[in-house]
Amino acid sequence: MKDPKLQIAIDRGGTFTDVWAKIPGKEEIIFKLLSEDPSNYEDAPTEGVRRVMEVFSGDQIPKGTKLDGSLIEWIRMGTTVGTNALLEKKGDKFLYVTTENLGDVLEIGTQARPELFNLNVKKPTPLYTEILEVEERVTIENSSDDPNQTKICHDEKERVFLTKSGIYIKVLKELNIRKTTEKLEEFYRKGYRNIAVCLAHSSIYDKHEQEIKHIAAEIGYEYISLSSELATSMGLLQRGNSACINAYLTPTIQKYVKRFSDAFKNPPIIDFMKSDGGLVKAEDLNGLNSILSGPAGGAVGFAKTSYDGKTPVLGFDMGGTSTDVCRFDHQLEVIYENKIAGVDVVAPQLQIHTVAAGGGSVLKFENGLFHVGPESSSSNPGPACYRKGGPLTITDANLVLKRLELDQFPRIFGPNANEPLDQNVTEIMFQELTDKVNYELKTNFTKHEVAIGFLEVANEKMARSIREISEARGFSTNDHILAAFGEAGGQHCCAVARILGIKTVVQHKYSSILSSYGMALAEKTNELKRPYDQKFLPETLQDCQKKLEEMSVECSACFTSGTYSEDTVKPLVEKSVGLRFKGSNTIIQIFIKDESDYSSVVKSFLQTHKREFGFLPPLSTDVLVNYIRVKSSLKADSDKCDYNYKAEVEQYRKNGLIKPVPSGQQSIYFGKHPTVTNLYHLKDLKDGMVIEGPALLTTETQTLLVEEGCTAILTANYIVIEIGNNAEKGDLSTQKLGSIEIDNPAMLSVFGNRFMGIAEQMGRTLQRTSISTSIKERLDFSCAIFSSDGGLVANAPHIPVHLGSMQYAIEYQHKLWKGRLKPGDVLLSNHPEAGGTHLPDLTVITPVFDKNEVVFYVASRGHHQDIGGIGITAMIPNSKELWQEGVSIKSFKVVKEGAFDEDGIRELFEIPAKFTGSSATRNIENNISDLKAQVSANQRGINLLYDLIKEYGFPLVEYNMKSIRKNAENVVRDFLRNQARINSNKIISAVDYFDDGTPIKVQIKIDGEKGEAFFDFEGTGEEVYGCMNSPPSITYSCVIYVLRCLIDKDIPLNQGCLAPCTFNIPKGSILNPTEFVAVCGSTISGQRITDVILKAFGSCAASQGCANSFGFGTGGKDPLTGETQKGFTYAEAIGGGVGAGPWGCGADACNVHCTNTRTTDIEIIEARTPVIITEWKIRKGSGGKGRYYGGNGCVREIEARIPLRVSILSERRVFAPYGLEGGEDGARGLNFWFRKKEDGSYAKTRIGSKEIFHVSTGDRVQINTPGGGGYGLPT
Repeated sequence: MKDPKLQIAIDRGGTFTDVWAKIPGKEEIIFKLLSEDPSNYEDAPTEGVRRVMEVFSGDQIPKGTKLDGSLIEWIRMGTTVGTNALLEKKGDKFLYVTTENLGDVLEIGTQARPELFNLNVKKPTPLYTEILEVEERVTIENSSDDPNQTKICHDEKERVFLTKSGIYIKVLKELNIRKTTEKLEEFYRKGYRNIAVCLAHSSIYDKHEQEIKHIAAEIGYEYISLSSELATSMGLLQRGNSACINAYLTPTIQKYVKRFSDAFKNPPIIDFMKSDGGLVKAEDLNGLNSILSGPAGGAVGFAKTSYDGKTPVLGFDMGGTSTDVCRFDHQLEVIYENKIAGVDVVAPQLQIHTVAAGGGSVLKFENGLFHVGPESSSSNPGPACYRKGGPLTITDANLVLKRLELDQFPRIFGPNANEPLDQNVTEIMFQELTDKVNYELKTNFTKHEVAIGFLEVANEKMARSIREISEARGFSTNDHILAAFGEAGGQHCCAVARILGIKTVVQHKYSSILSSYGMALAEKTNELKRPYDQKFLPETLQDCQKKLEEMSVECSACFTSGTYSEDTVKPLVEKSVGLRFKGSNTIIQIFIKDESDYSSVVKSFLQTHKREFGFLPPLSTDVLVNYIRVKSSLKADSDKCDYNYKAEVEQYRKNGLIKPVPSGQQSIYFGKHPTVTNLYHLKDLKDGMVIEGPALLTTETQTLLVEEGCTAILTANYIVIEIGNNAEKGDLSTQKLGSIEIDNPAMLSVFGNRFMGIAEQMGRTLQRTSISTSIKERLDFSCAIFSSDGGLVANAPHIPVHLGSMQYAIEYQHKLWKGRLKPGDVLLSNHPEAGGTHLPDLTVITPVFDKNEVVFYVASRGHHQDIGGIGITAMIPNSKELWQEGVSIKSFKVVKEGAFDEDGIRELFEIPAKFTGSSATRNIENNISDLKAQVSANQRGINLLYDLIKEYGFPLVEYNMKSIRKNAENVVRDFLRNQARINSNKIISAVDYFDDGTPIKVQIKIDGEKGEAFFDFEGTGEEVYGCMNSPPSITYSCVIYVLRCLIDKDIPLNQGCLAPCTFNIPKGSILNPTEFVAVCGSTISGQRITDVILKAFGSCAASQGCANSFGFGTGGKDPLTGETQKGFTYAEAIGGGVGAGPWGCGADACNVHCTNTRTTDIEIIEARTPVIITEWKIRKGSGGKGRYYGGNGCVREIEARIPLRVSILSERRVFAPYGLEGGEDGARGLNFWFRKKEDGSYAKTRIGSKEIFHVSTGDRVQINTPGGGGYGLPT
């Protein structure tokens, strides 16, 4: 028998490196060391191994000595090397290779702005140094959305190929080998050694990428990152980002791996943690699979140590900078799409939700509210108590409340790292902050009440994050156990559990280093995932099972050596398929067993879909297979975590729990006055002891606060905390309605978070349950909560043009139905006279009842792609009157006392077909499904509001709702007073013109004393015989959007924002038209209204002033025969240039102001519709020159593969986006139609800003969007 060897697990974090080691014949050891300490060691993990080996051998090992790896069985590591290189932009230089005319896809991104109300738009900077566009192109041959598509034959002469995934590919242009070779040689001579390759549709046809890989390898390129080898999912943007991150980080990571391995003589087996929670050999670690390795280790750790096989667990990992939360029920959930450093990527990773609330989160009092984060003090300077001049943080709040035992903290603080925590400076700074709060609010809070208030805001933020991974997906939080770990998890776990209604919290003995311990418990894994595009039928399942069996052999082949120990068992194989409904892009992973039959798989899919989304589409909807997946894993010998702490607790209860003697006492603040609290040192306690709260337990590495009413029981490996009823809290957090005389900043922040969280969960529900591209993928929807009179309370930051306008739709319905609505009623409306914007935006409104009285309304507004009318999409450029634009509804009970009126909806949506030249919607099933999704989203909001009322009582909820609106009003009034001073109380004004010459004029008169503004649009042009007319609700939305942008603070967006504002919008003008005129272009009008208001304030140059509403399709009513033909529609908004401002240049190619939808990926468009995206680029040079340049617009070009009807509704084709302060105008937009001739050449025709026309097969349409105006005189 071989001598036992060391087992070591290490998590190198941003601040500390955590080490766990199993030493033969001794107890396991754990310790922490600084991740960066260059005066003492070069590399923290190497130093950690050295210290472990000293304990093992009993001898001193000089630093720098080669370590004897033969004494080590294995080392498992998680590392932030890749993450740090990505965040600090210190990766390797590389060349990005992609399909010609698609080189700007990654820079353009989704077109959605990362921060909705930041005029200084900041998009992620591309990682690549240069781009090489190569001559090649393939496309999908059959389009899923076209109901008239013909059967395609496998014809190699036509270069049509059936791929292994079942998708037909047409090769439009083979890779130009000669030119590609020449260009790669040229870049090699320029010093490039690494490349990332991502070609259109390479995930299902990788031949051209493999050819490039061969060429590059022959030339001598050292690292070649192929998107087709990293991801098999459709989506050029995400695969391209993934390939680039991989090329950028992998060389850096492998250099570190080599440096670490070189520290050993006889290197041991070294495995690294991947983002998906599995281990991989060090030599196989790459940039893409390592980014989230630390959080993944924590997730594996809590899953392996806290799950009893029955009760699902929520992981709560609170660190210094942020908090990671995760859910476990039988298995950790793996997702494949996520954002990393602001960019969309596709790679397997655990579903971990991160919120910017950690021990180092900065505390601020602004605009009458308490704010926690997102800024962090980081490790340097750290919290104020660290003696380096840092700001007040959550750690300081715990310190001032005496919730830390100072004597247990090491003396490692201050400039020389030899002093204790500084309680004095924390006390002084909190008193200064409290004085500010009391002065501004005319209150008399103590510093302890203020500190408690900040902690409650922080706890609510963290609880909101946990709700996102549980309640938002149909899982009740109170059905879970909370597993607390991380540096600060023990201080907040009781409070967070109480907020969520969780009754049990468990903390493992290694909770302070659970990420490293999780790596010790992790499995070595390998995964294969391949596209598979077929209708799911019994024969399909048989084919899938055959292919999965073949993939299993391939996937398990990597486990050929005794990686863990001699008695390694046969790899475990997990098989699954990704299923979705036709027309939906939401894919659900269903696990397949050898005995699985067709009916059981379908049943599992339907049950999962119903639980996750709350509905099922019609029975006739096809189920499609999207991918097949195999995961192989090897379990480690150390995987012995079957600790049954529940049984231990019960046994201790039978034997009699022991109450220990405290090591001391400390006066801790849980309210206005201190409470004498027992102190315990965990090392002095034994199994079977019980500690009643309030109590403070400390270890060498962390603190556990057992709150009043809670009980902690110690077992061999755990502290199990039973959460009792809420104890009475401090005055700041428990003011009842009768005693409230002032607004409470903590409660306002808590309720603001809760209201916003409810609106966000409504949005998540709507996105998940909808079926249309417009709502599900482009995210063209908004959800909000309203008061009993229809006033806006809170909305999620969705689409800006909806922000202020939805309120008027609710107020209209409230007045219309006052006293006549019943529980279970739901209303539908889209008419501009009823507070609508344009007809495609359908608003579903649900009253919330307390007994028989309406106490709230919830509403969701979604853009429906087709609602009938004379156009090909719902954005109809040639409409003149409202009836031409599709179904119009002032008010309709879509649900009557709980019954969905599907027949009534069908009748309504048929009305447009009764008019000459007008069609009904082409896909009423989609409309009905999306309306049901909106109803479902509203019901989600109602349930959460009832939970809130149950928790706090309606009087307190209602009071804080009104107070939040008052808070927003006060902030706007302060802003307006400041603007009056800046403008010397003068009237400010501006004028701009639509492309037809219609003026938009505004004069803004600000009363500096009252903080009020009068927005006067007198002189604005009359309503037009066209589609650009805009209901007043659009103008209100634009004003609230501009005010929020210019205030530039995190304030609640609600009715209060407009309370200081009055308006004159002349009736009969283009901004307040009569009832019957067309309005579908009103959302684009909103862009122009926003620009002119910003111009009056002198804030920034004009942005593109447009949304470039572009669409195409087939079918509808034939104008000659009157017959309705089957067809499809596709629509999108195309971004442009952002106006420059005093802060700097405008961003390129993104949606601006009132629009913030996402662009559908080109591969998805080509898979669903019969077009080819022949060009998608930034329109270089279109931004206006100036001291700061305006952002550039885009070039979007499609080629029709069948005859299509095309529409474009756009602005800024005549009047250019203006510059400001001497900056030059941005370029006007241009629209072209390239008609294909018999000889293959094209006739170029310029088309107007608003056109609808027929194109033939091979024709191309090109949209050149406007640039943004420049700011300041060019230098």
